[in-house]
Amino acid sequence: MTLPDPTDGLPDPSETPRREFLKAAVALGGAAGLSACLEAPRAGSGADGGAEADGTDGGASDLADVPTGDPAALPDRQHAWNDALPTDEDGNVRPPRHHVLRYAGLAVDPTDDKEREAARETLREALSALERAFAWSNEGLLFTVGYASAYFDRFDASLPASVDLPAPTALTDMEDPAFDEAPLLAHLASDAPAALLSADEALFGEATTVRSGERAESVPDLSGVLDPVDRRTGFVGAGLPREHRGVSGLPEDAPIPEGAPLMMGFRNGFRASQATEDRVTIAEGPFSGATTQHVAALRLQLNAWWRQESHAQRVAKLFSPVHAAEERVGDWGEKLGADPAVADLPEDAVAYARESGVVGHAQKAARAREDGAPLLLRRDFDTTDGDHAGVHFLTNQRRIEEFVRVRAAMTGADIADETAVGSRVNNGILQYVFVRRRGNYLLPPRRHRALPTPTPE
Repeated sequence: MTLPDPTDGLPDPSETPRREFLKAAVALGGAAGLSACLEAPRAGSGADGGAEADGTDGGASDLADVPTGDPAALPDRQHAWNDALPTDEDGNVRPPRHHVLRYAGLAVDPTDDKEREAARETLREALSALERAFAWSNEGLLFTVGYASAYFDRFDASLPASVDLPAPTALTDMEDPAFDEAPLLAHLASDAPAALLSADEALFGEATTVRSGERAESVPDLSGVLDPVDRRTGFVGAGLPREHRGVSGLPEDAPIPEGAPLMMGFRNGFRASQATEDRVTIAEGPFSGATTQHVAALRLQLNAWWRQESHAQRVAKLFSPVHAAEERVGDWGEKLGADPAVADLPEDAVAYARESGVVGHAQKAARAREDGAPLLLRRDFDTTDGDHAGVHFLTNQRRIEEFVRVRAAMTGADIADETAVGSRVNNGILQYVFVRRRGNYLLPPRRHRALPTPTPE
């Protein structure tokens, strides 16, 4: 088959497991990535010879295999993904395996009524074309379109009181991040790399048509509406982290379990530790049905995590010392079922850390729950952007203030100040995670997702 020039960074498909090759195509992006994806060997041929560890073959590379969609049947909430996603054997929602974050400026002035209305219709039609072409599911395409406070600051009117959308800022004295203030952010996600890349090219590239099944949908040219400024990619799923061993920050010999969906070797997204979609939805005002989104780009330094820490130490730092002592977790979290069991830990985390000399990440975060219920709906995923191990930490919450509150609990500065636990060392996973960028966004309901004003009609 014909592939892009090797300098584009794609591995040899005849020598590479299919899921790894498709993942590389997603990271490459553009027409070259889509072409390589569509020409990738089918499951059952090539280097891996068939199904992957989680029962998939890495997603459809042929667009004829991707189911089509019906925009009229979709919920008004852009963030209503859970009912469209499969669950694992414990009832935890399984996220899509492949992700793209697209940051874009605007080629129009949204405060000019005439320009905004024309651009709005073009963007609406493009988004609807994707929803007709691809089913709203992990087998098709899930996506959101969000707007930063910098977008709304262009208008004379202010956002309603029901929307809490501050500009991003550093949240601890241990970080000095850059801030993402591009006015628009699109998050695309799918198990099918071909669908993901096709949608990406339609919105931000030069494609004028998207295809799936027997359907072909025309997509209007968005070059006069959106001005792409950054593209970030990632993945989550059993087996995928193992294929990235050897990038900077993740040692080649890291003993990541095959069942682990993330580079730190454990699963997350437990049903009991996730806020519901209802809980994170804005319930009042003109943006009822919306949610806020925080996205942080985190860099991982996991050499010590994998080469110096024992399994018990990793469990203690990620969950709690009790989890380690009682062997609650298993190899990668499979023993925990749908509940990481942090609610039954001692409430006084300071005293707990003073006694054990370590405090767990999940143990700290649980302190920010309200009436025992989590505030955040996490949809984060790993990345090797820049050839370095990292995480795109993505959360939905009703108000950004709630994320700030949970982040303070995760940091555990009060614990470090009052115990022998250092500001980073033995304080959860802080010594392995470094914040590079932050951004805050509003995800309007679908009816207002195309270039809204602060007071949508």
